[in-house]
Amino acid sequence: MFHQITLPHSDLKVSSLCFGANVFGWSIHDQAEANRLLDEVLARGVNFFDSADMYVQWVEGNTGGESERALGEWLRTSSVTHDDIVVATKVGKMTTRPGLSPENILAAADESLARLGVDTIDLYYAHRDDDTVPMEDTLGAFQRLIDAGKVRAIGASNFTSARLSHALDLAHTHGLPRYVAVQNHYNLVAREPYKSDMAPLVEREGLWGLPYFSLASGFLTGKYRRGEQSDSVRLERVEGDYFSEENFDTLDRLLAVATRLEVAPASVALEWLRRQPGVTAPIASASRINQLDALLVDVTLSDADLAELSGA
Repeated sequence: MFHQITLPHSDLKVSSLCFGANVFGWSIHDQAEANRLLDEVLARGVNFFDSADMYVQWVEGNTGGESERALGEWLRTSSVTHDDIVVATKVGKMTTRPGLSPENILAAADESLARLGVDTIDLYYAHRDDDTVPMEDTLGAFQRLIDAGKVRAIGASNFTSARLSHALDLAHTHGLPRYVAVQNHYNLVAREPYKSDMAPLVEREGLWGLPYFSLASGFLTGKYRRGEQSDSVRLERVEGDYFSEENFDTLDRLLAVATRLEVAPASVALEWLRRQPGVTAPIASASRINQLDALLVDVTLSDADLAELSGA
């Protein structure tokens, strides 16, 4: 059973890995296949699931909402109940529900609740900052959702520390709901700007740091090697975001540590991330059951291992 943690300043107990549900409607289109994977994930101790209303509108033929609907159908047709899991989803980037105006947030929340088939969203993110709307108006809409019992807690994704700090100040001054979670891009080969810009604020304010792209879209699994061809459907994006001599040098160190510890590179990359300031639990996903072992292995990294991985 994968170990659990209590999220800071809350009573929510979650697995120390959050499962990214954007694979549903993208890598996985069959509901029965989704159910088998989700059943296995939960059986292995992962109870924290991350989605968004816009997942996965980038796939041809999709319109968004596919990920939420898959989770909702799983809950509807299995013995699993909402009490067994913690569900996070997001608002603000769906093509048909863009931005953080109060009207959009309230309508989008009802639509997400209907797709998920639940009465309450455990963690509801602003998917990206929207400086066209007064932040107090956005927070006021979240307040209405919390008061109605439709949302338990709110988070900020893809914010800068300056804007998040401003939101925290407004919440304190005006008695508005406080963002308690941060979901930004952060991993072993993409450390900035999170490390210097956001992690200190997360630590200082006791927020939940839940980074996405924890495995660099598969780069940190070792499936891509310097000078080798790959047939991955994600190759173009991964190549553009992560292929550099510096990152391949980091990957070489990761592979060396993983080989020494006799575990998968992904296991080491995730544990490195957990050990960083400003990180509570990484978000990672799998599209096949046989990929779960690498995500759910307990790894002990020494200070020397951490230093080697970091390039110190």
